[in-house]
Amino acid sequence: MRTQRQVVDYSLRRRALLREVYSGRVGVYEVCDASPYLKSAAKFHGEPTEIRCPVCRREHLTHVHFIYGDELKQSAGQARTKAELPVLAMTFREFQVYVVEVCRGCGWNHLVQQYLLGRGGLEP
Repeated sequence: MRTQRQVVDYSLRRRALLREVYSGRVGVYEVCDASPYLKSAAKFHGEPTEIRCPVCRREHLTHVHFIYGDELKQSAGQARTKAELPVLAMTFREFQVYVVEVCRGCGWNHLVQQYLLGRGGLEP
């Protein structure tokens, strides 16, 4: 996306957490705690991936995009499909997008990425 900026990738934190789970220092029930709202957002607004769940290894993960920003008003905190993001990016000056991976089977969820979107990135 052309206006995407200030990208933060959480893959190192994810790997460290999974290492703790695999070694038994962190319980599966501590990381497979997706709320009903998050599972519902994954079902209706999520983008399916080809990545298998690192915990249950049965289901494919779903990416959910949550948007936050002052300009969004009542829309802040809502899950949106990836296809809606470019339209929003041209409508609003600036807002944050948080991408969360969710396993709809076991409840694994983890923040994957965070970035800034909006037409403010097009200004000189």
